[in-house]
Amino acid sequence: MAAIVWRLETVESVDSTNAWLAAEARGGAPEGRAVLTYHQTAGRGRMDRVWEERPGSALLVSLLLRPTHLQGLTWCTAAVSLAARDALTRLAGVRPDLKWPNDLLVGDRKLGGVLAQLVAAEPPAVVVGLGVNLTAHPEGVGATDVRACAGVTLEPVAVCDLLFEGVERRRAALDDARGREALRDEYASALATLGQEVRIALADREVRGRALDVDAEGRLRVESGGEVLAFAAGDVVHLRAAGDR
Repeated sequence: MAAIVWRLETVESVDSTNAWLAAEARGGAPEGRAVLTYHQTAGRGRMDRVWEERPGSALLVSLLLRPTHLQGLTWCTAAVSLAARDALTRLAGVRPDLKWPNDLLVGDRKLGGVLAQLVAAEPPAVVVGLGVNLTAHPEGVGATDVRACAGVTLEPVAVCDLLFEGVERRRAALDDARGREALRDEYASALATLGQEVRIALADREVRGRALDVDAEGRLRVESGGEVLAFAAGDVVHLRAAGDR
C-alpha cells in the first residue's frame, strides 16, 4: 500500500480529540489525518470514564485510519497500542506492557490508554485516540507517568513522530489475513493480561477466570468454571496485580 501522508493539526484545547476527528472523518478526511491537543475538556476512556489530565502534561492525540477489510477495523487499537509502546521505549526507555483491551501499564500502574471509535462514513473509518501521561498523573487511581518512571521529559510532538512511524509499519497488516495474524501474535506477546487470573465486569454480570489468549477477532479468551469464554469487551482487573480475590 502507498505510504500514509500524515497531517497533524495541533489545537490548544478541545472537548475531545476523538470527537473532533470523527467529525472530520464524516466530512471525508483521508487516512492519516490526526489531531493533537494539550488539554481535553471532555475526554473519555472506556466505560465512558472521564479522562482527566493537567493541561500540557499528557500526550493527547487521535489518528484516522481507513482499513479496507472489516476485520482490520478490530485491530486498529492493537496497532496504535504497539506503536505507542515502541515510541516510549525508544524515547524514554519505558517499555509498557499492554492490558487487554486498551491500557498501557508500567508494573500495575496505568501509563496510558487507547480508545477506538468506528465512524459511519464511506469508506468506513476508525478514529483511534491515545492518551499517555508524560509529566504528571492523577493521584489515588493507580497511575504513573513517563517522567516518574524514567526521569525523562518528552514533548508530545516528538512522541507523535515515532507513533506515526510505528502505525504505518503495521498498517498494511490490517488489510491482509496473514498480516492480521502476525499483528495478533505481536499484540499477544505484549499483553500482560495473558496468563493472569482476571475479573471481567460486564453490563449484566461479572466473570472470573484465567486469561488464555486473544482470538482472530481480538476477543479475550478466558477459562472460567471449566469452559472457555470469549469476550469482545469488558472492564478487566488483573487479580494478581490488584491483590483482589
